[in-house]
Amino acid sequence: MSQHRKRTEKQARGLIAGAVVVTVAVGVGLGLWAGGDSDPAGSASSQAESPLGGRAEGSRAPSRAPSPTPSPTRSYPLSATPRTIPAVRAHTPARGPGWRPAPGRRVVVNDAGLADEGRLLAGELGLTYAGQKDDIRAGDVRLTVNGGKGANPESYRMTVRGGRVAISGPDDAGVFYGTRTLKQAVHGGGTAPEGVVRDEPAKPVRGFLLDIARKNFTAGWIEDRVRELGDLKFNRLQLHFSDDQAFRIESDSHPEIVSAQHLTKAQVKRIVALAAQRHITVVPEIDSPGHLGAVIAAHPELQLRSGAGNAARGAVDISNPASAKIVDDLLNEYAGLFPGADWHLGGDEYRALMVSDPEATYPQLAAAARKAYGAGATVEDLTTGWLNDRADTVRAHGRAPIAWNDGFFRATSVRAADDIQVGYWTGKEIGARQPVEYLSAGRKVVNYNDKFLYYVLGQPNQFSYPTGQRIYEEWTPRVLRGTTAVPSKYDSQILGGYFAVWCDFPNAQTQDQVAAGIRMPLRATVQKLWDPGKPALTWTRFKALADRLS
Repeated sequence: MSQHRKRTEKQARGLIAGAVVVTVAVGVGLGLWAGGDSDPAGSASSQAESPLGGRAEGSRAPSRAPSPTPSPTRSYPLSATPRTIPAVRAHTPARGPGWRPAPGRRVVVNDAGLADEGRLLAGELGLTYAGQKDDIRAGDVRLTVNGGKGANPESYRMTVRGGRVAISGPDDAGVFYGTRTLKQAVHGGGTAPEGVVRDEPAKPVRGFLLDIARKNFTAGWIEDRVRELGDLKFNRLQLHFSDDQAFRIESDSHPEIVSAQHLTKAQVKRIVALAAQRHITVVPEIDSPGHLGAVIAAHPELQLRSGAGNAARGAVDISNPASAKIVDDLLNEYAGLFPGADWHLGGDEYRALMVSDPEATYPQLAAAARKAYGAGATVEDLTTGWLNDRADTVRAHGRAPIAWNDGFFRATSVRAADDIQVGYWTGKEIGARQPVEYLSAGRKVVNYNDKFLYYVLGQPNQFSYPTGQRIYEEWTPRVLRGTTAVPSKYDSQILGGYFAVWCDFPNAQTQDQVAAGIRMPLRATVQKLWDPGKPALTWTRFKALADRLS
């Protein structure tokens, strides 16, 4: 999240700033590192070393190996790489005692825009937040935005040296991730190891999707997940809050569609503010033109019906201008509630396109397509036009649109707008298209692979609950469909991915069971989004590390 976006959300975050500074995310943090924890000071030789492990400029290097003769100062082994989830990308070891929190030690910043990060870290580690300071004290943790041009805004450098910690990055997002690494390093009385961490994510989109339409999740449970996601360095939370079963967020423009169990706007603002403090964008999804059963229940006149009069479940009649108006009313209304840059438009499983002959089955849609786009136009053209119109609506609010892959069609006269990102989840739809078709056309793609990343309550339709081990050992962001990776030349077009919870059978698990069930899959997913290469730890060791954080 850029400094600009974060500061535009400052007022929202202010609603809860005081309430969260002492919160420790559920299940996140790391244990001890061996080597030198109890030593109060470094040896003379270690104090002369640079953060990269070499000799500091101007120091006198010995001409031979150090003598084993005992000396008054203590020596330290080279530090070990901090064990974090996700794992840091690079660590340069050094000799020294490392750093651990202690009462009276300070967190200081070089920019007032880092106040949220500083206060949060100070509260978590029992330190004093001292604000902007130029003086240097023993034990300080200093947070710095260094404005590095061209650098990944989510990158950071953490230097542990001389009894102090310095965390810097080109943007406050990177600095925040550095504080998460430090928090994990000292979890449970541990020590942040001496040396320099240089770290950045491989993918800019690291997300968690939660279906709150089919199952009501409490605001408190969602806030707990936000804290967990933040400590794991996720940066997206997608809320699927409208579907056939329910519409779950308070509405002023159409209160008649809102379900009895729902989130108030005040609760949503609190979630959004908490997420902003953790550099998480909350991505709304109002799926259309399918999955609108809750809207249709209040407006049956919008129901799509076949030429024979049969209702198409959850689908609105897109030849009826009133259908577009109510969806646009909602998109415009919620643009003020969700300030993040991304907006998911849905677009999947429109019943009119799940029959063998859409034009014959739904003659009113065929007629509307020909009227809008010419004699040869199809229902697919009309549906693509609907998607483009909804993209126009959210784009007017400065949002970047995304839609499910089965909302895009081949060989249509109407082409989906080039800037609509593809959320690839399935290859099971009618006319299924391989991921390479989207990538070769130049589209940006986000990975929601339903074979690895779909946690579907009740396990219907041959779904089974995904395991962290399978994600950790077999999946990468390039595995978009099934188990086969797309060619590496497309890697830059794959923006990242989401682990998704869908609630087809909402009573199959309680929300606490869901939290437990997704715990390891979330950790495995973010590890592979942060670094898609083969992890250094085996699954057994990775799981033991995660268990030690609980």
